[in-house]
Amino acid sequence: MPESVRIHLLPDLLISQIAAGEVVDRPASVLKELLENALDADSSTIQIQLEEGGVKLIRVSDDGIGIARDELALALLRHATSKINSLDDLERVGTLGFRGEALASVAAVARVTLTSRQRGEQASKQHAWRLAAATGATPEPAALLAGTVVEMRDLYYNTPARRKFLKSDNTEFAHCTEAVKRIALAHPEVAFTLSHNTRVNLHLPRSDARTRAGSLLGEDFLAEARCLDVQAGPLRVAGYCALPAYSRARSDAQYCYVNGRFVRDKLLGHAVREAYQDLLHGSRYPAYCLFLEIDPAGIDVNVHPQKTEVRFRDARAVHQFVFHAVQRVLAAPLTAVPASSDVGNLQLRPASDHQTAGWPESQASPEAGSTEYPTFGNRAAYQGSLRVGEPTASNAYLAFA
Repeated sequence: MPESVRIHLLPDLLISQIAAGEVVDRPASVLKELLENALDADSSTIQIQLEEGGVKLIRVSDDGIGIARDELALALLRHATSKINSLDDLERVGTLGFRGEALASVAAVARVTLTSRQRGEQASKQHAWRLAAATGATPEPAALLAGTVVEMRDLYYNTPARRKFLKSDNTEFAHCTEAVKRIALAHPEVAFTLSHNTRVNLHLPRSDARTRAGSLLGEDFLAEARCLDVQAGPLRVAGYCALPAYSRARSDAQYCYVNGRFVRDKLLGHAVREAYQDLLHGSRYPAYCLFLEIDPAGIDVNVHPQKTEVRFRDARAVHQFVFHAVQRVLAAPLTAVPASSDVGNLQLRPASDHQTAGWPESQASPEAGSTEYPTFGNRAAYQGSLRVGEPTASNAYLAFA
């Protein structure tokens, strides 16, 4: 080891490149950050253009509120954002982005250009402005009807060592497509168009939740899925849970959202897996698309660089709620749950008295000497839970059970 090793400050560019390593690990992560910014800008239509798997070009165009001319340079700086102002805002984040470091991180490892025009009466009198993320650059007049266009070119052009870790163009494009699907599932009111090398690969018009799920997960998924919409106290879970017959060999059809944000949460995954435990073989994976709504003050979304993990203040109550909600909809008689094709608003119909009780009422035993066997008339066969290995109930959160 050298005799004298001095502590020194790192250059700003190197600091940004280190920070970018946490946020930007492939083109799909860049695309995710840009899509979240577009959604936070109240966009109703988003167009995505990719080239060479997103390595050569990612262009995201939206019709959102736009960025003012004097704020374009700020948008490219680290920790500059319009989404939070205080610690209270951070503890109740209601937007997809909030750190103000996505554009700065991308600009540290790629060539980025912003073009934007504000919408509104005052903005209609002004034209659009374009700014390149380069030292000394100033905004220039540009042509744009409304919204914002973020263009990223040549990812990792200045860090070739990191570029070597990227996969083939087809593989990177597949990851980008999955990133678009994850975001589009949670926002059916927004239209998405994805093109790769000038060819349109995905077009999703504005629709309702069921139509969007069918477009992305397939009509066969909806045909084999049960609709779920349960609320208890401050918690609500809605979505679709596929029946065991639609189980898969991989966990590639599992989509879980918290307040509209796609997450890979171990607690929620475990709750759903436990609900399917008595119904699936150990080597099979359930398919589902679930949306959990909770008070933003009850979760911490600032625990992962890419915001794909969250921390719950009352983790046990959330686990119990999701577990019992999914288990109940899977165990209900077929006649008690509407077919997915008949549901557009993700609501579960109320069950009849014997369904609410959990088991059908049995008939009286036949009299001695009778050769007749008891029947249940026209009621459908029902299989209730054996309640093996279920967590203990949790007060008000299980009031629906």
